Amino acid sequence: MITFRGGIHPPEFKELAEEKPIEIMPAPKQVVIPLSQHTGAPAKPVVNVGDEVKVGTLIAEPVGMISAPVHSSIAGKVKAIEPWVHPVLPVPTKSIIIEAGEEDELDPEIKPRSDNEIEELKPDDIREIIRSAGIVGLGGAAFPTAVKVTPPKDAKIDTLIINGAECEPFLTADDRLMREKPEGIINGARILAKVLGLERAFIAIEHNKPEAIRVMTETARSVWPEAEVLTVKTKYPQGAEKQLISAILRREVPAGGLPFMVGVVVQNAGTAYAVWEAVAKRKPLYERVVTVTGPGIAEPKNLLVRIGTLAADVISHCGGLRPSASKFISGGPMMGIAQASLEVPVIKGTSGMLFLDSSKRLFAVAEESSCIRCGHCVGICPMKLVPAEIARMAEYEKLEDAERWGILDCMECGACAFVCPAGRRLVQWIKYGKTLIFAERSRKKGNK
Repeated sequence: MITFRGGIHPPEFKELAEEKPIEIMPAPKQVVIPLSQHTGAPAKPVVNVGDEVKVGTLIAEPVGMISAPVHSSIAGKVKAIEPWVHPVLPVPTKSIIIEAGEEDELDPEIKPRSDNEIEELKPDDIREIIRSAGIVGLGGAAFPTAVKVTPPKDAKIDTLIINGAECEPFLTADDRLMREKPEGIINGARILAKVLGLERAFIAIEHNKPEAIRVMTETARSVWPEAEVLTVKTKYPQGAEKQLISAILRREVPAGGLPFMVGVVVQNAGTAYAVWEAVAKRKPLYERVVTVTGPGIAEPKNLLVRIGTLAADVISHCGGLRPSASKFISGGPMMGIAQASLEVPVIKGTSGMLFLDSSKRLFAVAEESSCIRCGHCVGICPMKLVPAEIARMAEYEKLEDAERWGILDCMECGACAFVCPAGRRLVQWIKYGKTLIFAERSRKKGNK
């Protein structure tokens, strides 16, 4: 079966939510929309406190090439523009707080395009639509999609891969989206292929999603036969774009490089659907599907949630937390980030909300001991690194050595820490080392 070198197969726990159809969560009474919820520069507010907005109204514009606009997800009044706790960034970040009005009205600009209008769009027109809609990668990286589909002019792109792997345990949002909205995803893939000047695309789905594979394959045959649905082996981190490229095409993205360097663009299935909605409906990215799951939540669900909805409101909609709930992770258990507050908002990159239970032995934090040089982390590293050595260098702040050993190529997937019999905090040390390296680079740049 199609796969890549290395990787692991942790318990999946998909059964908690995989048979739960996507449910539309009602608009909350208040949203907190961070200006930084994408790779690149934070967006700049174009509204003021007291302004009235509708669903989909532009509230912040991009700054520079790598940035993305932000839109209101509810209709109401701008209550404040101030720092708020963020699910990814370590400090409160500037956010636009909107209080809901009586009517949940759409911005009048949001209206469907006819099939003829869609067909007449040129690649540059579509790029501008994607940019204006604020679409970013919905798999977690949140890189601005318009930038991703505008590769350097000398890049020879020959392959588009739609990533439906969803390899993180617990998460089922993409699975449900592929089952319930296959036509939109495939039409989105066709639009992305048009932008890139391609005639076909691969849609990669892990083999633990048989219903998604069936539905997507049947839909592709009738909607766009040039979309080939591929079944890839269920293995973490199969959904990482470099690993997916290696599995499908046997091409290796160079160290420090990007997929376009080997002629490939990879887009998440949810991103493809968002592109379709932007082009066909003129709909900005103001909501997304989020898996709310884990042994700590009363009612696991797949929810269509407005951007800016607070975790506390999502929890309430899912029946509340169980008494044994002990940890809240934004994202999946492997690459997600533990949260210290239930007041964090859903952002564009929020694929899941995971609530763990301390009574489950699997989720207990192992006691850390010395490295026993077993080599397990080397054998499973999808980036072909030596995590134990790199983590040791980071711990003792031997940054030049760490860089030579490829610390910056680490994708922080967590596979090494998962298999480490000594319970070493390998990912945490590697993240620490990266932070020191980037801080030193910034200091040197500032001294010039």
